[in-house]
Amino acid sequence: MNKVDVPVVKDFLLQLQDQLCVALEAEDGTAHFHEDPWYHAEGGGGSTRVLDAGIVFERGGVNFSHVFGNTLPTSASTRYPQLSGCSFEAIGVSLVLHPQNPYVPTSHMNIRFFLAHGPQQKPIWWFGGGFDLTPYYPFRADVLEWHLKAQHTCQRFDPQYYPRFKAWCDDYFYLPHRGETRGVGGLFYDDLNTPGFGHCFDFTRAVAEVFLDAYPPIVRRRKHTAFGPRQRNFQLYRRGRYVEFNLLYDRGTLFGLQSGGRTESILMSMPPLASWQYAWQAEPDSAEAELHAGYLQPQDWLQPT
Repeated sequence: MNKVDVPVVKDFLLQLQDQLCVALEAEDGTAHFHEDPWYHAEGGGGSTRVLDAGIVFERGGVNFSHVFGNTLPTSASTRYPQLSGCSFEAIGVSLVLHPQNPYVPTSHMNIRFFLAHGPQQKPIWWFGGGFDLTPYYPFRADVLEWHLKAQHTCQRFDPQYYPRFKAWCDDYFYLPHRGETRGVGGLFYDDLNTPGFGHCFDFTRAVAEVFLDAYPPIVRRRKHTAFGPRQRNFQLYRRGRYVEFNLLYDRGTLFGLQSGGRTESILMSMPPLASWQYAWQAEPDSAEAELHAGYLQPQDWLQPT
């Protein structure tokens, strides 16, 4: 498949939204996603699905959107200045999960396809997406498994994909004002349009599949771990970092707001509760200190220690 086929991409993403919701409802066992359709002012729309107050997931969101616009937002056109002011079409699925248990990491996954139409030139298209893991009380085995599965998926397509997209994820999900990464990373890629549509689409589908293979086993291993107020308070404190990144740096948030998207759906990624403590410091040699000391700087997780 070398010809750009927007309907096929859309069908895949609609099925992916269904697949993710079914898998996550089964993982939680009690809560269900509630669907909220919406429509875009210029054209298209989407479906926001939110799960609240589950036993496993305190908040989960799986969004589908397919929107059109007459002017490509600056958050996208900065990489393609020749398309500034051109019309666009964007299709995507985004997922964010905020678990109840502090020992279960937060996770994010996103798959998107853009098509921009410039005057007197051929349309430009690209895929983007990836996934990342944000633990509060990390387990090295979980991080290793997460990155091994990402690496194995990438190697099926190009041996340079994992080191390239892993580094891109580390760079993208970085909070410069804090001097730390948001979590332990994963994969992030954008502007993927070579060597052809079929290759890029197949890789994007594989990224979605490996997320479903990688994240649920971590949830199952950790969701019954006992915790108390100390762990809960630390989870809320670290969630504050998640909010800071999404509001200050996340390009998807900026694109959604700049393109006139639905605010409630865009900000679905926020945790239901978070906290900020002035000048807080973890106790030396504590489990809380271990997160910052060993996990919040870019590193080669697959290198033997």
